[in-house]
Amino acid sequence: MPAVAAPARPVALPGPADLEAARAVVTARLAPTPLVDSPLGGGCRLKLETFQPTGAFKVRGALAALARLPAGVPAVTASAGNHGLGVAWAARALGREATIVVPETASPAKIAALRALGADLRLTGTGYDEAERHALELAAEGAAFVSAYNDRDVIAGQATIGPELPGGPLCVVVPVGGGGLLAGVVAWAGRREDVRVVGVEAAASRAVSAAVAAGGIVEVEVGPTLADGLAGNLEPGSVTVQAAARAELVAVSEPELEAAMRALARAHGLLVEGAGAAGVAALEAGRCAARPGETVVALVTGRNIALDAAARILGVRTAA
Repeated sequence: MPAVAAPARPVALPGPADLEAARAVVTARLAPTPLVDSPLGGGCRLKLETFQPTGAFKVRGALAALARLPAGVPAVTASAGNHGLGVAWAARALGREATIVVPETASPAKIAALRALGADLRLTGTGYDEAERHALELAAEGAAFVSAYNDRDVIAGQATIGPELPGGPLCVVVPVGGGGLLAGVVAWAGRREDVRVVGVEAAASRAVSAAVAAGGIVEVEVGPTLADGLAGNLEPGSVTVQAAARAELVAVSEPELEAAMRALARAHGLLVEGAGAAGVAALEAGRCAARPGETVVALVTGRNIALDAAARILGVRTAA
């Protein structure tokens, strides 16, 4: 668990200029991801961030953040995997130096992908909280800490998903871990009067909703979850809590995540990790539904799951 008494870093939510700067960087490097109709959740649309070059949406925020670092300043970050992949990809694309700290318990698929990208990889601790604490210690030695969620430019980068969504009235269903993607979508939606945002946490890790309810960061117990990308406590003073207070927050159970992963494979032939399936899980479980005239879009945020775990969940028999 992080030390809640530690001093908070001064982080602000992105303003219009930050959003425009992020969009310029991201659209220059990444093509819009597919938006497809789905029978799931009573009929919705799926925004397939699984088609990003790293297999997850996190590359948006990583590009935006690394592009705005001063020349010659290296980056360091902590990640459950997908943000690290985004930072490693962005560092290679932009010619920057970056160190990625991930837990020793991170998904083997994500660790393998990081190594394939040639990342400066450090395996530390048994969970995200310990990895984040170590990354902050490394940053104190002279690198710029690029948080997966508590970072103005990362949030601005995640907001670039907004202009790729359809016109309203619209309900956007967003998986929530640290809240960076949620904050980005809320920042984009702030310019629109016809967009409703629903954040979906794993029931095993509800740090954001607990902070919103308490009016500040509190430590929560983090249980085992398929949605490893959504698990962990928040950095003290995380700015994402301000944004999350402007959204609706719900949670899904482990069986609901598994069911959503199977539904995405069955209905669309998509291999999706637990965190990536959280939005669909909430719709399938009836945690949120379209209001009259609304289009519902579930953000399917990542595909990086170990094949043995996917085979177990999908009921696929593998060779001995």
